[in-house]
Amino acid sequence: MKAQTMGPVIPSAEDMRVARCAAGKLAKAGSGRDVTLRVGRGEPVELPAGAVKMLAEILEHFAEGRAVVLATREFEVSTQRAADILNVSRPYLVELLETGKIPFRRVGTHRRVRLDDVLSYQTEMRAHRERTLDALAAQAQELGLYG
Repeated sequence: MKAQTMGPVIPSAEDMRVARCAAGKLAKAGSGRDVTLRVGRGEPVELPAGAVKMLAEILEHFAEGRAVVLATREFEVSTQRAADILNVSRPYLVELLETGKIPFRRVGTHRRVRLDDVLSYQTEMRAHRERTLDALAAQAQELGLYG
């Protein structure tokens, strides 16, 4: 089984310069399409559009000097990290876990949460907020509060 995470990789000043140039070239070549790259003098390598988008984002972070960590969605995070991702307090996150709103597992006395489950919950909550705001806006319009 391959590692679930890689990193962090902290870019040097030279990495930042090269990444800035590469990100620009990749953006011009890619934009939602598969891209074929030639690495050194080797054979061409075809990258699917999704990987091109991900690589461009990594390069943009590198160009700005930010450390990059690559993790699969199966990667497990601590309750504090999950709370940070959701921008909630750790006690609130533990309540979400204990009430079954987000699945988790115990490792000794610690709780571990799959990154995929945290991101799925985040997506669900954003959609719920949007539906609620749409309903409030429709109600305000019906009442003639704006329009």
